[in-house]
Amino acid sequence: MSHRNARLTPRGRRIIVERVLSGRPVAHVAKEMGVSRACAHRWLGRYRAEGWDGLEDRSSRPKSCPHATPANVVADVLSQRVNHREGPADLARRCGTSARTVSRILARAGMPKLWDLDPVTGARIRASRATDRRYERDAPGDMLHVDVKKLGRIPEGGGWRADPDQSPANHRSSGKNLGFDYVHVAVDDHTRLAYAEVLPDEKGPTCAGFLTRASAAMAANGAPVRRVMTDNAFAYRRSRDFQDALAALGAKHILIKPRHPWQNGKAERFNRTLQEGWAYRQPFTSNQARTDALQPWLDFYNNHRPHSSLGGKPPISRSNQPTG
Repeated sequence: MSHRNARLTPRGRRIIVERVLSGRPVAHVAKEMGVSRACAHRWLGRYRAEGWDGLEDRSSRPKSCPHATPANVVADVLSQRVNHREGPADLARRCGTSARTVSRILARAGMPKLWDLDPVTGARIRASRATDRRYERDAPGDMLHVDVKKLGRIPEGGGWRADPDQSPANHRSSGKNLGFDYVHVAVDDHTRLAYAEVLPDEKGPTCAGFLTRASAAMAANGAPVRRVMTDNAFAYRRSRDFQDALAALGAKHILIKPRHPWQNGKAERFNRTLQEGWAYRQPFTSNQARTDALQPWLDFYNNHRPHSSLGGKPPISRSNQPTG
């Protein structure tokens, strides 16, 4: 990963140097690389002074910070927070510094919010939205995460993303209302095995049919579904068809807390991977072309793509393991 403030990666900087060394004008190379001449000259200077190593990222951290909060003040703030369990305003008065400084000190130290603490003992009793703890069901099929992702439909020809003669502005002014595709997804909690379909809507009968087919696919890979987690969409919560599909599976329905989508985080995270790896991976020239590309990508995801939470192995490696 390149420095967050950098315009070019080290590879891009190397290209600038190589093209200039081949005899091309700096101004021409800078223009085609989308940077200023000053930027190109800076990387040339780094190369001439340090060689190729000079093109690597450097830290933006200053060598010294004379205005940094003294260590004894930081220690005092943290100690007073533990002892008195007060907010930034009260701690600022107690420690003789500003409330903003106290807030920064507490944030950098990772101190929990007062609301997360037991008011009597000071022990942390509530989990925050962001946590380093990872939960995972013990066996394939113990939990199936289900969700729907809406994607705008693609016009024939691909629209402005695929046609260089169009622009976003004239595409929006075309008056075409293409609507949406509804990508229904299901992810097994233990194996991360995924199943998805592009369907015309997210109504109860459609969701019920998807659940039945997804559960059959999971069972075929050694993950018979015992629990299904969804958000509180009407089709999941009130649809008789969906409830009948759950009853046919003998599966328990678990609803996440309203306005807490992170509780269904594995489906939400898969939606992002789905977009990056399939939906927006390339400019498609038609909606059908994008739909046709879904199943090959799913096969790759389940059978070949390394998954960081599985030690670099694909989901299928877990679904075929003994569950006992």
